[in-house]
Amino acid sequence: MLKRLNLQLEILFKRFMKIGFIIIALAILFSLNGYVMVRGWQALPPVSVSRPIYLITAILLFLVMMVGMIFGNAMQPVVAKTVSFIGFSYIIVFIYLFLSFLVVDIVRIANYFIEFAPSGLTSFRLWAMVVTLGITGIAMVIGNIKFNHPEIVTLNLSIDKPTQHKVLKIVAASDFHLGISIDKKCLHSYVKMINEQHPDIVLLAGDISDRSIIPLINQNMAEEFRAIKASFGVYAINGNHEHYTETPNATANYLKSAGIKVLRDETCLVDSSFYLVGRDDRSNLNRKNLKELVNGLDVNKPRILMDHQPYYLEEAQQNGIDLQISGHTHNGQFFPVNFLVKHMYELSYGYRRIGKTHYYVSSGLGLWGPQYRIGTSSELVVINLKY
Repeated sequence: MLKRLNLQLEILFKRFMKIGFIIIALAILFSLNGYVMVRGWQALPPVSVSRPIYLITAILLFLVMMVGMIFGNAMQPVVAKTVSFIGFSYIIVFIYLFLSFLVVDIVRIANYFIEFAPSGLTSFRLWAMVVTLGITGIAMVIGNIKFNHPEIVTLNLSIDKPTQHKVLKIVAASDFHLGISIDKKCLHSYVKMINEQHPDIVLLAGDISDRSIIPLINQNMAEEFRAIKASFGVYAINGNHEHYTETPNATANYLKSAGIKVLRDETCLVDSSFYLVGRDDRSNLNRKNLKELVNGLDVNKPRILMDHQPYYLEEAQQNGIDLQISGHTHNGQFFPVNFLVKHMYELSYGYRRIGKTHYYVSSGLGLWGPQYRIGTSSELVVINLKY
């Protein structure tokens, strides 16, 4: 009885936290957009049609963004993808306009106290806005091209354990964020890239779905997953976005139906020569600790860990993990968020070796929201692991 009550309280707490997060996020979003709209209005000439055009355009784009985020799954796929692309693109524009207006306001405040521009910088805001929009437009074109043309990152690593004279070719991918925006056509190109590497094993390190399993089912994406070819199979874990879908089991069950082995706090011996450890995402407050997962494993065999969010890296080292593969960060996705993310994680992107443990945090194949890589790259990771 007490256990059931605790479970119900935990479910209620999670729902409360999710609702609270949504309310706070919406409040911030409305505030930022309000600031951009007001400052843009003030920057434009007072007696000009540009003011109402700017305001109406900004309001419409904001509404398109909200409609796509809330009602996307109820729309026809083509309509939903178009609405989402336009709405998410607006996020990039308003973020860069926000930063531009913020810098201008800081300069104008400084000018109020230390008058270095006697004219009061009346035209400064307008020119800053025009230049920002121009640079943003160019950056978005390049960023969309980078998103649609993922790079292949290759690593050659060796395990510091008794040698079996083998080389394992791992193809690792994370953060597909499949759904409305990143659809079956995108997945087809990802699968083609994966198969072109001729992998021994394929590891999908979380956030395979975005926020609902419905688009994956409607588009029959299982067909593409079944086309992945790897000698030792395809393995996947949950990411935090798997916990945003209908249930935390939804994506896992769908992937299993497509022939993918989903590890949720599980360990398996592959080819009788190495262990694969798959942790459930840390969104699951009751997930097993790593020590419990590796308990009893042969210390002479390599241990490869998939853990979506790259927190507490020392755990892998302390528990004899030879290679950890993570994702989640997207390497910030676009400038300047990549610099913020760099200070949020011990390893926000790329390769590092700590002691005998190799770590790789991928920027991901897909991404959430705006389909632009500004200052970052989408990637597929190929690891030739000698052991």
